[in-house]
Amino acid sequence: MNVDFKIFLLILVSLVSNVYSGALQLNGQNYDSTLAGHELVFVNFYASWCRFSQMLEPIFNEFADKVAAEIPDGRVSVARVDCEAEGTIALNNHVNKYPTLKLFRYGIPVKKEYRGARSAEAFLNYVKAQLENPIKVVKTYPEYSSALNDKKKQMVIGYFLSDQSELFKTFTKLSSFLRDSCSFIAVVAEQNAIRRDNPEQISFKKDIEQQEVVYNGDLNQYDALYAWANEKCTPLVREITFENAEELTEEGLPFLILFHKPEDTDSLRIFENEVAKQLGHYKNTINAVHADGNKFSHPLHHLGKSVSDLPVLAIDSFRHMYLFPDYNKLTKDNYLAKFVEDLHSGKLHREFHNGPDPTQEPPKVEQVDLNANNHLPKLGEEQKHNKPDSSTPPESVFVKLAPSENRYSIKYEGEL
Repeated sequence: MNVDFKIFLLILVSLVSNVYSGALQLNGQNYDSTLAGHELVFVNFYASWCRFSQMLEPIFNEFADKVAAEIPDGRVSVARVDCEAEGTIALNNHVNKYPTLKLFRYGIPVKKEYRGARSAEAFLNYVKAQLENPIKVVKTYPEYSSALNDKKKQMVIGYFLSDQSELFKTFTKLSSFLRDSCSFIAVVAEQNAIRRDNPEQISFKKDIEQQEVVYNGDLNQYDALYAWANEKCTPLVREITFENAEELTEEGLPFLILFHKPEDTDSLRIFENEVAKQLGHYKNTINAVHADGNKFSHPLHHLGKSVSDLPVLAIDSFRHMYLFPDYNKLTKDNYLAKFVEDLHSGKLHREFHNGPDPTQEPPKVEQVDLNANNHLPKLGEEQKHNKPDSSTPPESVFVKLAPSENRYSIKYEGEL
């Protein structure tokens, strides 16, 4: 091998290493400009001492090189932040575990962290999906009807005379930030072709059976429009699944949880109505959720219940679990609000140990000891409703679905 060819190879290796050099290191000098300079920036917030961060580093660098090779137009940047060295950046992004993976769109963090598989291919597929247009454009009534049936629920619908209008651009921006919370349908047609109140408008449709709610604010005020759409796209009662349980648990609010059969939509509708009617002022102190009782049979069993008892309503405070005293009273006399009030006042816990308060005569709230029979019934074993053991403080079930120390290094209060 002659000297000139060796020099050529060294230059080639140098060029390749410059093009594919792994994730960009962010600091106080380049953080804001990097986030503002790309449509998407996928950021790994890590700590050098964290073993999970160490395991992720080569995978994340491989992912960064894949993005550079497969999405070379500069729309996407892959970056990382050393949270020990850049404490202010970590604090501003509410990083409480390592590694934390966040996506930024036009400099603004999306609502949901990335919690999926940690592989270069999974990261790449996620980013590519985030680049896809979330808007379904329809131009005829049959297309419109088909889109409604496809989406079925949580729909933001924009009506336009042209896809070149300023409002259509606003709608596109709105969809990019709320794509994970709602479906977006753009109707581009004359008013007499697909009827609506105004030639151009934006509305929300909770599901295919309910009427549209038209946004009556100033369509030129994006912040107000976003606030309205964000509220509509974030229901008071969310479904908890094994896929999103970590995210919901990390919000830190106790669960008011309805276990029901998937086909039992009536119980869910009644629960949603009562949460809206009775618990509006508790929105920031408790998470109202519903769960498929078939899939969550394990916590049901610990509550001393089975699928045959559905619907079942309970509170999980992440320390204790409490059964709603009388499901038949859900719609009566602010009974649900009183149940939540008693959680926050400590009355539920107090009455579990001491019985009803002297001045009150409500039915005793059942608090379940989750240590009393901590296993699922074996096949053929007769299911029995286990009575709580008052000698042992009961434990939460759903706290076990919080971010796991087998996947993250948890940052505790007072740490960087």
